[in-house]
Amino acid sequence: MKEFLMKKMLERQLKDIPKEMQDKIVKVASENPELISKIMGEVEVEVKNGKDYMSAAKDVAVKYKDQLSSLIS
Repeated sequence: MKEFLMKKMLERQLKDIPKEMQDKIVKVASENPELISKIMGEVEVEVKNGKDYMSAAKDVAVKYKDQLSSLIS
């Protein structure tokens, strides 16, 4: 159930990204839920500290760039 909800949430947030990339991201998220939860938690903290969501997500993604790149490629 938790994986299903995470998948649906990701699909909604990634709606403007090409389907192929969406599928890769959803696969990475389902195979590495701990990392995705950690990233999402850090984004949430940044938003609570006053950043807009997109800036927070970008900053956190940059922090985890190497880990994410190795998982997606």
